[in-house]
Amino acid sequence: MTSIGRSGAPVRLLLVDDQPLIRAGLRLFLDPPMGFDVVGEADHGGEAIDLLATIECDVVVMDVRMPVVDGIEATRRIVAADGPPVLILTTFGENEILMDALDAGASGFSLKSSSPESLIDAVRATARGGSWIDPLLLPDLLEQYRRAVIPRQRAGQVIEELTPREHDVLVLIASAASNAEIAEQLYVGESTVKSHISSIFLKLGVRDRAAAIVYAFDRGIVAPKHS
Repeated sequence: MTSIGRSGAPVRLLLVDDQPLIRAGLRLFLDPPMGFDVVGEADHGGEAIDLLATIECDVVVMDVRMPVVDGIEATRRIVAADGPPVLILTTFGENEILMDALDAGASGFSLKSSSPESLIDAVRATARGGSWIDPLLLPDLLEQYRRAVIPRQRAGQVIEELTPREHDVLVLIASAASNAEIAEQLYVGESTVKSHISSIFLKLGVRDRAAAIVYAFDRGIVAPKHS
C-alpha cells in the first residue's frame, strides 16, 4: 500500500479519545501497512494540545465529548495555533455539535460507525489538505447551517457570484481534492489554485474548505454521494 505522507512517509496521526478501547480500535486499521503511523494518543483535548508541542503530526483524529478539554475547544485552539488539520469523529445523536465543530475550524467529519475503508479515506483526504464530510452527516449539518447562516445572509450579507473557474475549483474542493490534485485536473499551477480558493472563501464569507463544502451542498452546486 502506497502511503501519502511527506515524500512517501507514513501519515503521522494523533488519536484523541477518552476511551482506550476506541483508540485501540482505530490503531487496528490506521496502521503502518496502510500508510499510517500513530505518533501519539491523548485522553482529552488538553493533553492533545500539550502533545502537539512535542511531536510532529499530520492529522489529529479528534473525539468530541471528553473531560477536561472537549474536542470542539481543542480543535479551536489547534487551528488558532496553526496546528495540523483536525478530523472530528462523531456519532449519531451528537448532531447539535456539528456547526460548533465547523466554526472551530475542523477539516472534516467522520462517523465512529463508519467502515474502516471510509475512515481511512477521510484521514487520507485530510492529510492531503482536503476536507471530508461523511455523507450520512450532511443532512443534519446542512439543517444546522441553514438555521445559523442563512438568516444572516437574508439580513443583508451579499454573496458574490463565483466565476466559472472558481465554480470548478469549489466542485473539486467538495470532492476532497487537495490543491495539488485541483491543479493537476485543471492544468494550472498550485499558486493559481490558492488564489482561486482565497477568492472563493472571500466571496462566500467562509474561512476554510469544510465550510465551503457545506455551502456547495446547500446551494446544490454538488450533490452528496450516499454510501
